[in-house]
Amino acid sequence: MTELLSQSTGVFTAVAFAFALLFGSFLNVIIYRLPIMMQREWHEQCEEIKSVELPEFPEGVFNIIFPSSRCPSCGIKISSWHNIPVLSYLLLGARCANCKQKISARYPLVELLTATLAAVCAWRFGFGWEALFAIGMTCALVAVSMIDYDHQLIPDSIVIPLVWIGLGMSVFHPSAGAEALFISPQDSIIGAMVGYLSLWSVYKLFKMATGKEGMGYGDFKLLAALGAWLGWQAVPTIILMSAIVGAAFGIGLIVLRGRDRQLPIPYGPYLAAAGWITMLYGESIKNAYLDNFL
Repeated sequence: MTELLSQSTGVFTAVAFAFALLFGSFLNVIIYRLPIMMQREWHEQCEEIKSVELPEFPEGVFNIIFPSSRCPSCGIKISSWHNIPVLSYLLLGARCANCKQKISARYPLVELLTATLAAVCAWRFGFGWEALFAIGMTCALVAVSMIDYDHQLIPDSIVIPLVWIGLGMSVFHPSAGAEALFISPQDSIIGAMVGYLSLWSVYKLFKMATGKEGMGYGDFKLLAALGAWLGWQAVPTIILMSAIVGAAFGIGLIVLRGRDRQLPIPYGPYLAAAGWITMLYGESIKNAYLDNFL
C-alpha cells in the first residue's frame, strides 16, 4: 500500500481527500466546542475572582471528545449513520432526523473544504512527511479561520502548538531535502520572531496613533506560527497577500451590505489563506513577482 501511494500521486491524492473529508467532520466539532470551552473557563475564573454569575453553559463534561454530537435544536444524540460527512447531510435533506429542524450548510462545506485543500496538498507535495505536515497545517488553519470568523478570537491551544511544531520540524532540515517545509532552524526561529513582532509593532503604532486596538494578539501568534513553518522570507508575502484580500473583502462588505465600519473584521482567515497559499506556491509567487516587476 505504501509503495502504491508513493508511486501514484493520483491515488495518494484520493486517499488524502477521503481521510480529510472524515476529519473535516471532526473540525466542525472543534470549531463549535472550543470557543464554548474557552468562554466557560474564562467565566469560571471570573466567578472565582469576582463571584460573577455564570451564563448558561452546557452541563457536565464538555470538551472536544465528550459528550457525543447532538442536534443543537432538540438535543438528541446524533447516530453514526447520521454523521457521515456530506452524505448524511444530503440523505437527510439537510434536516435533523428527529426534529426536522434545518441543518446549516456550513457543516458539509467545512468538510468539503478541508478535504479539497488536503487533496491539493497531497497533489502538490506527493507521498511523504511533507504532505502529511502540510495537511495537518491545513486542518489547523481551517479551524482557526472559522473560529476567528465566528468569535473574533484565535485559540492559543491551536496556534501555540503550531509554533512549536514548526520550530521542531526545522531540526530535520539537513536530511529532508524538501522544497517548502522543513526549513533551516535559523530561518524558522527568525521567522517566528519576525512574524510575531511585525504585527505586534503595527498594533502598537496603530494604538498609539488612534487609541484603538486594530487587531488581536491571536493574529501575532498565528503569523509567528506561519513564520516558524515557512521561514522569515515568507512573512512579507503573507502580510501583503492577507492585507490585500482583507481590505478588498472589508470594502466589499461595506459597499454591498452596508456593514458598519466600526464593526471588527477578523484578520485571522486572511492570514490563514495567505499562509496556506504561500506554503504551497510561495516560491513560484516570489519568482513571478521578481520576473515581472523587478
